[in-house]
Amino acid sequence: MATVHTVPTIQLPAPWSDAAVVVVVPTYNEASNIEEALGRLGRLPLPNLRVLVVDDGSPDGTADVAEAYGKRLGDQRPGFVTIMRRTSKDGLGRAYVAGMTEALAMGAEYVVQMDADLSHQPEYIPQLLGVILSTTAGVVIGSRYVPGGSLADEWKFHRRLLSGWANFYVNAVLGLGVRDATAGFKLWRRELLERLGLDQLTSAGYSFQVEMNYLSKKARYPIVEVPIHFEERRDGVSKMSLGEKLESAKVPFVLRFRHRG
Repeated sequence: MATVHTVPTIQLPAPWSDAAVVVVVPTYNEASNIEEALGRLGRLPLPNLRVLVVDDGSPDGTADVAEAYGKRLGDQRPGFVTIMRRTSKDGLGRAYVAGMTEALAMGAEYVVQMDADLSHQPEYIPQLLGVILSTTAGVVIGSRYVPGGSLADEWKFHRRLLSGWANFYVNAVLGLGVRDATAGFKLWRRELLERLGLDQLTSAGYSFQVEMNYLSKKARYPIVEVPIHFEERRDGVSKMSLGEKLESAKVPFVLRFRHRG
């Protein structure tokens, strides 16, 4: 059982401490990782940070584990963990749309998207927030491929090649100018999410990341990349199916045709 942590005694100054941040974490069979993820998020020096776990009906009880963690916090951190229980595995993109929509309804000024498998280190969030607070960026990306970014040593050559090719391909088709166009660790400004119209997004799977970047560029909001170290997942297996890989290959052309005007 993970240790339940109280609100940190050392906080960042305003405007960090004042920022209403909701971290959206989609989950499917992440019971072995979710407690540590919540614990590390709870230790961040951001008193107004909350976490929304969007669970797609995990048979391993991920949602129950997360809910129990939130209950153990009690009065130490009321409302820190919120659980959105969905009945089926409906795709990463749709999970994020549901979670981001709810995060805005919760009053979030800034919305973080983060994987539950701990490949994204929560400790980068204050840095991402600092960048968006000090710039006009609509979204800040935790990037593996800008100078200073890196990948876990466990990544084999074929994974590095596939990831690098995917980013080259997306940028070649859409002209994004984003080095890590497929990244899933991002911090969004509320204003941009409202402008994009989350209910209009069409990508069901991992190509959601590309669609969001493309629409942000079309809306003329700056995209800033901040270097991160991308860890190998702690436990469990990747959820990316063959169908989602095929969708990811098709979506850049669909987006370019749909928004050609």
